[in-house]
Amino acid sequence: MKKVLYISYDGMTDPLGQSQVLPYLVGLSKKGYSFVLLSFEKSQRFEQFRHQISEICEQANIEWQPVSYTKKPPVLSTLWDVRRMKKKAKQLHKIHKFDLLHCRSHVATLAGKYLNQKFNLPYIFDMRGFYADERVDGGLWNLKNPLFRMIYRYFKNKESYFLKNATYTISLTKAGKEIIEEGFNEKIAPIEVIPCCADLNHFDYKNIDEKQKNKLKTELGILAENRVVTYIGSLGTWYLTDEIVKAFAKFRDAQKVDKFLVVSGDDLEILKPAMAKYKVSEDEVIIRSSPRKMVPLYISLSDFSIFFIKPVFSKKASSPTKFAELLGMGVPVLCNADVGDMDSFFHDYNLGHIMPDFEEKSFENAVLEYENMMAISKETLREVAENLFSLTKGVELYSRVYKSILK
Repeated sequence: MKKVLYISYDGMTDPLGQSQVLPYLVGLSKKGYSFVLLSFEKSQRFEQFRHQISEICEQANIEWQPVSYTKKPPVLSTLWDVRRMKKKAKQLHKIHKFDLLHCRSHVATLAGKYLNQKFNLPYIFDMRGFYADERVDGGLWNLKNPLFRMIYRYFKNKESYFLKNATYTISLTKAGKEIIEEGFNEKIAPIEVIPCCADLNHFDYKNIDEKQKNKLKTELGILAENRVVTYIGSLGTWYLTDEIVKAFAKFRDAQKVDKFLVVSGDDLEILKPAMAKYKVSEDEVIIRSSPRKMVPLYISLSDFSIFFIKPVFSKKASSPTKFAELLGMGVPVLCNADVGDMDSFFHDYNLGHIMPDFEEKSFENAVLEYENMMAISKETLREVAENLFSLTKGVELYSRVYKSILK
């Protein structure tokens, strides 16, 4: 049995770890790979969910090695964590003698590079996007600051090294792969495109219990005649809160919808400036956080769902997880162009409506598309999810990469 060290700077007790790491590892372990999982956990979530994650790992024969995530001070905390990551990974290799390193993100790949140079181990650069550019585009790193400029250059240099020297690279999008291939004259590692997939057994409208759905509606104050637009996930940074609220207001003014359900761990305060700007009252907006197991039930209340992401360079390499989950639930989507492979998906399939930009005319045209969006059957959307974004398909693609390295 081949032994794999999976390194993630994201915690397994984080929603991302539960949706975008563990399901894949459970699937791959069934294909005969033996995993040790090294992850960095935030203290509060670790205390809350450690037993749940331990149980999932034990059932799948995954050896979980959680390490505490260092939050402060910025930059120095990450450098400290990278040092600890390298040390822990080296210790684990001495015990397990790994055949392969699977490194999720740029930070994790710093440890992968270290072990590769020390023990000649093959490693996968599972890049998850253009990390340094995302930090700049999200306003987290200001390049006018010499320190952030230096960090940006450091990570861009490392990214270039990983792309040339990793055994394999994983890109979330074809658009990202094309940018990489066009940017290099010399030989680079082979690239496999694997988008963010969803567990379509979990996100399946056919599994929704109508009694539970009606109970949730009552709890949220949603009446039978209400038409609901949803937003799922984090607010702010790359997600365009102002435009999202504006879209709801436009559809409401046209009497297409009357409730805006936001399923997020973030606070209503983030939405308030946009709500005031577009005259959206607190009675019209419902905001709730939800454990992962309840998210499909919340999604099932949607007539359609919105997400708008900053159409910036770094987002060409992004694959929104919520997109796969919404399609699995048979919910049409309103989103914007110039993000990942979204343009080609909407060109090839009828999935809702994609706005070319945020001009007034584009919002008006989106409202005119409401009836067309509502006419798309759940079965049609679900079928696209199964063809493009099923966890089974994602696991199969990763397995193919593993086999090509370990043959």
